[in-house]
Amino acid sequence: MIRKAFPLLAAALLLSHFGGAHAQSPTDLPQSPFAKQLHRFDLGVIGAGQYNSTVTGPIVPPAASDYGNGANSMTQHASNTFGALITVRYVARPWVGFEYNYGYARYTENYTGPAVATFAGSLFQVQTKVSEYSLGYVATPSRYKPFGLQPYFGAGAGSLSFKPTPHGGEGEPEKARMLYYYNLGVQQDFLHGHVGLRAGFREIFFLDPDFGQNYLTILKHATTYQPTAGFYLRY
Repeated sequence: MIRKAFPLLAAALLLSHFGGAHAQSPTDLPQSPFAKQLHRFDLGVIGAGQYNSTVTGPIVPPAASDYGNGANSMTQHASNTFGALITVRYVARPWVGFEYNYGYARYTENYTGPAVATFAGSLFQVQTKVSEYSLGYVATPSRYKPFGLQPYFGAGAGSLSFKPTPHGGEGEPEKARMLYYYNLGVQQDFLHGHVGLRAGFREIFFLDPDFGQNYLTILKHATTYQPTAGFYLRY
């Protein structure tokens, strides 16, 4: 439902922008305080690559006597793919801004190693839908503009929801993990700041998903690298 609403919101913003452009002229009265606040928001529609790290470790708790035994080790790697990122930003001043992020991707978690071989052969796979919900701080310093582009950077936290698919998810239950991220990039306004292009890089840190199953638990932190590019709309 959330994903279906975003295209409608984007279309509404475009219509309001172009409608306002025809109805107003440079001699119009200054913006109202409410309009000024609206102009501080933007809606970003971003494509994001998903490049996932590989983690390896024993599946038994560290307190166990055989912790670190090679026969209990497992390697986990999620396949690389392409996803989407929706951002809503509010920038009050160059160094004071906030953002909400919703991200979506679909990929396969791959588990290999001696521990997996005991119940699944050489490879165990779980296809999953991954949704990100996060809040963060964002800065858009105005003093330095390399090549005339507006730089930005920020950091935040939130959660990742791993929801196995009905047919490729091996019947595993949904699992959520806390995430931390940072991002940086550049952007450029067009049409008097109502439309812009944005490109950057994000890195997300989280505990690798085990879907609540002790036979998949290695308690290692994974990383997702996300090169991003897209556009944003502003009232």
